[in-house]
Amino acid sequence: MTYKVKEIFYTLQGEGAHAGRPAVFCRFSSCNLWTGREEDRERAICKFCDTDFVGTDGPGGGKFETAQELAAAVARAWPDLTAGSPMVVCTGGEPLLQFDEQAIEALHEQGFYVAVETNGTQPAPRGIDWLCVSPKIGSELVLKSGDELKLVYPQVGGEPEQFEHLEFTSFRLQPMDDSSHVMNTAAVVEYCLTNPKWSVSLQTHKYLGIP
Repeated sequence: MTYKVKEIFYTLQGEGAHAGRPAVFCRFSSCNLWTGREEDRERAICKFCDTDFVGTDGPGGGKFETAQELAAAVARAWPDLTAGSPMVVCTGGEPLLQFDEQAIEALHEQGFYVAVETNGTQPAPRGIDWLCVSPKIGSELVLKSGDELKLVYPQVGGEPEQFEHLEFTSFRLQPMDDSSHVMNTAAVVEYCLTNPKWSVSLQTHKYLGIP
């Protein structure tokens, strides 16, 4: 397995249950719901993605021939592996097109708590410490259990109640970041107040001005 990674960088987790926690982000290249190229956006299943995951040319990115090489690159991004609780967030694109048990084991050997952010359309390998699924309407949801379900809201056909029977510990709504962001945020707040099974997730890294 050659792991194709857009970028690896150290920052604070901006979203969801671990918001504010220091983490290394490992962003895998490619996605099965959009090519990542603007000329293909209208044909994409997920038309609202705001992440550059094309290629392997980002900071810390590249092609890693083994799981150990990948884990070593992630470890180099953490300031001091003897301090704190090292966490890596494997994201994309769609990380589960590439991320496997060998990579999880190698990251665990480096002392990392392994979190994954996925669109839920691919099976998950064993050993993930925190699995966050963000469903995209129009795709088939394969992962129906995990630690966190994070739904971007609103999506046409994406009423939150259709996901409430799934086996997740945490259910979170995140405002769609488009031209209606203020209105979307107000709608998320209102929905969570009315339906307390759900909590608000904000993209705090954008407010903080960090990656």
